[in-house]
Amino acid sequence: MMDKLIAEFPQQLQEALEIGNNLDLTTSNKKYNNILACGLGGSGIGANLVRDLVGHQLTIPMIVNKNYFIPKFVDENTFVLLNSYSGNTEETLQAMDAVKSKNARATCITSGGKLAQVAGEFNYDLVKMPAGKPSPRACLGYSFILQMFVLAKHNFIKNDFEEQITAAIKFLEKNQSDIKIKAKKLAEQLCNKITVLYTPDGYESIAVRWRQQINENGKALCWHHVIPEMNHNELVGWTTKNDDLAVVFFDYDDVFERTKIRKDINKTVVEKYTKNVFELKAIGENKIEQSLYTINIGDWVSYYIAELRDVDAVEVNVIDFLKSELAKH
Repeated sequence: MMDKLIAEFPQQLQEALEIGNNLDLTTSNKKYNNILACGLGGSGIGANLVRDLVGHQLTIPMIVNKNYFIPKFVDENTFVLLNSYSGNTEETLQAMDAVKSKNARATCITSGGKLAQVAGEFNYDLVKMPAGKPSPRACLGYSFILQMFVLAKHNFIKNDFEEQITAAIKFLEKNQSDIKIKAKKLAEQLCNKITVLYTPDGYESIAVRWRQQINENGKALCWHHVIPEMNHNELVGWTTKNDDLAVVFFDYDDVFERTKIRKDINKTVVEKYTKNVFELKAIGENKIEQSLYTINIGDWVSYYIAELRDVDAVEVNVIDFLKSELAKH
């Protein structure tokens, strides 16, 4: 099941473009002071990716919020994105109530549920994703593209991403066989290890996506950090030989030269303490292509880890248990 969902990623991107081009949103000339994107897990990662991909175009701050509560600065001059694939994520629903109390304008991005229902009651714009997908984490293509369309229609960003996404779809389809080969080899090297991901600043959403997918699909622990920030803390923690750790360094074309130098030095340090050190070089014509390329590899890596560990990549029984326990309180 999960392999089918991952294989459909290019198709999902195309479908998201079609949905985005047919959105009917309420727009105005109102001046906003900030953007707040609420969402958790597979429904929240899309906002992280949007901020990495088009954050350089924004002239106001964009905050990604993953909590029951919203920042105190939120007011009627805040533009809000509320993301929940199911429409029933309790943290996002509580955040929505707080947004309403602040008289902020919101757009709800969901497949249905209570979020869609309350959007109508609050007169919020509603962006519908296709319903019936078994895993919110398998809906990243819908999530981030639809958020980019919303931002573009409100003139926060340019709408030139459509052409780049279209090119990226063809790029992913053309390279799918190579992507799967690379992913399977890397999964064999990471399997039964604790994976550590190091990514340059501006690409943290990619590492977050990999971590989430290895956690949920592979049923394995993983952590990540960002260069250069990790040079001021985590690097000092590499003092003990531990071959149960496997480290992946990400490399992209547009990374600041000093950050690239740091990455090479970090790799030299880490190689002293684990033999499992790998580098993933992104390919593609631009940031969108390179980002989607490494995301797709990571999704396949997580699936192959699940296969190698003989676990069901789709099931999330422990999360279901958590929700059932929460319902008692």
